[in-house]
Amino acid sequence: MKLDLEKIKRLENNQRYIYNMRPVFNKRALFSDTTEYYVSPAEPAAYDKVTIRFRTGRNNVDRVVLVHKDERYLMYKTESEGGFDYYAYEIQLEKEKFCYYFEIQLGHIKGYYDARGLVQEVNEYYDFVIIPDFKTPAWAKGAVMYQIYVDRFCNGDPANDVLTNEYCYINEPVNRVEDWERYPAQMDVREFYGGDLQGVLDKMDYLQDLGVEVIYFNPLFVSPSNHKYDIQDYDYIDPHFGKIVSDEGELLPEGCRENKQATRYIDRVTNLKNLEASNELFIKVVEEAHRRGMKVILDGVFNHSGSFNKWMDREQIYENAEGYEKGAYISEDSPYRDYYKFHDAKGWPCNNTYDGWWGHDTLPKLNYEESQKLFDYVMYIAGKWVSPPYNVDGWRLDVAADLGYSQEFNHRFWREFRRTVKEANPNAIILAEHYGNTRDWLQGDEWDTVMNYDAFMEPVTWFLTGMEKHSDDYREDLLGNAESFWGAMQHHTASFSMPSWQVAMNELSNHDHSRFLTRTNHKVGRTGTMGPEAANQGVNQAVFREAVVMQMTWMGAPTIYYGDEAGLCGFTDPDNRRTYPWGHEDQDLIAFHKDIIRLRKEHDELRRGSLKYIDSDYNYVAYARFHKKGQCVILINNNSDPVIKRVDVWEAGVPKRGKVQVLLQTGENGYRLNGELYEMKVGKVTIKLPKTSATILKYMPQM
Repeated sequence: MKLDLEKIKRLENNQRYIYNMRPVFNKRALFSDTTEYYVSPAEPAAYDKVTIRFRTGRNNVDRVVLVHKDERYLMYKTESEGGFDYYAYEIQLEKEKFCYYFEIQLGHIKGYYDARGLVQEVNEYYDFVIIPDFKTPAWAKGAVMYQIYVDRFCNGDPANDVLTNEYCYINEPVNRVEDWERYPAQMDVREFYGGDLQGVLDKMDYLQDLGVEVIYFNPLFVSPSNHKYDIQDYDYIDPHFGKIVSDEGELLPEGCRENKQATRYIDRVTNLKNLEASNELFIKVVEEAHRRGMKVILDGVFNHSGSFNKWMDREQIYENAEGYEKGAYISEDSPYRDYYKFHDAKGWPCNNTYDGWWGHDTLPKLNYEESQKLFDYVMYIAGKWVSPPYNVDGWRLDVAADLGYSQEFNHRFWREFRRTVKEANPNAIILAEHYGNTRDWLQGDEWDTVMNYDAFMEPVTWFLTGMEKHSDDYREDLLGNAESFWGAMQHHTASFSMPSWQVAMNELSNHDHSRFLTRTNHKVGRTGTMGPEAANQGVNQAVFREAVVMQMTWMGAPTIYYGDEAGLCGFTDPDNRRTYPWGHEDQDLIAFHKDIIRLRKEHDELRRGSLKYIDSDYNYVAYARFHKKGQCVILINNNSDPVIKRVDVWEAGVPKRGKVQVLLQTGENGYRLNGELYEMKVGKVTIKLPKTSATILKYMPQM
């Protein structure tokens, strides 16, 4: 048989033509998430009917299927608007969480859509999740928070200052720092600058003018350190932060290291007059915050107490004080003996064989498993502070995953903690410190959310500075690496359900890490090796402004660490705990924070809208925040040169004709508001971005 080579060639050409012309997904039009438009109601109860929606390009797909486990539901086209079709399916929930993804079909082509976007293979880790009966407080969704490390914020009442030689901490006398502007000492934990709650009251106008909606306090309870993560008495605010009305006794004698002789300290922290006056002042702080429309979050340290704690009393502070029982360190017969785990049954008196958190004998670990009385009392504390007359609006939980001696008990504790807090105050937030995968605790029955290290602080820091969050490493391969940035964001965000993500604490700096502004200088080191001045040198405010724009336009609750807005620098602990620079603030940075916080409040999509990837390149990312009533696109150019970009604004759900305006644009010399109008051409805008800049574009339908 003779082969017809010409015919074969024509068939091959035709097959190539058919292949090249085969239909394809407009994958950039595909979108869904679990914000209130795409899941309605957004926080459903068990057995509610829920409408789930999915967006496609107009007339671009044949079928959209909602897939839940082995069940498949054909979705129906319910709406067409602009260049998009919207598909929906109403489903009745059970009591269990509902996990799902989408299957999209076009001819013989099939794809899947989950929290990563369009993918070829599904992975249940990235399923969308709805958790029935799980709600987070409406006030916290997207709220602007402000973290105050009280000793370093403002000294409003010098009469309550810790005095030099007032007592001993870690074998040395404490010290009152006379110079507010002095850098923290390398061994800073027993250095006190005198900041207090009266100072916070004095600066309420400043906080309100800045635009703060929530104050998060580092620990306030009685404690011998300036950080107060070694709590001495969970029932009372420390009088050194509060009010001292009785001030009897003497300082430690010269050369003495025994705190049972620190009679002035003993009177200050054990005398009920001081303790009750301090609680009354705190009530006033919360009332004043609430009057101004602000909420208040307390720091709860429940994994461990301090060795000074009245339950332990290693320092013999309470041994002879009126109204106190013997501590577990002092007496085998102490009512608190089983609050801690001792390993020498014959070690009393002064039994130092207790477990310390990470081996620190100043931080004895609490032994809940063997003491129902301790468990019940801490639950009482959990409810007490979120109830009248204190009316605190929530807890931030220190090292929350470490609590207890087993993961099983840890989860049991936090489930009971949630029940207690929410019964006392249904609008209180429960926000935990945690590094790593948060999913086990965010199933709707334990924490509301976390400090968002993995899905905000770290990816933003690596992308914009190439620095590790303690300034302990510099990675040039991660600086400007948009692929790594988006990969980290997608992966870690998938551990949140939407109610948790919307209230996640998005910080650039805090009391445990270097100041973000210092990270911009790419100096690897700490104050002990580099000296504090090095933290101020070579910093790049333009990069910092980029980071603030990302913080204020990302999903979650942007949280300012006091002084960041005023240009404060610092390496990691203790240098990150410098005093607020009153009288020496960077007023331009403060004005910038005020303006971008105002924009966040005026444009609700920046607070509550969906978040969608738009584009990326080396040192460049673009994303959209949008809902039905407003659409913004954020462009970050971290390059040291201007770039010209053609931006697909239409992906934010806007028509392909119209105009966008620059709401805000930062650059090397500052920032500007209300910039140019750009005409969209088929949904795209061509824009020149200044070097090291951030730009917020807003769709203007009436222009």
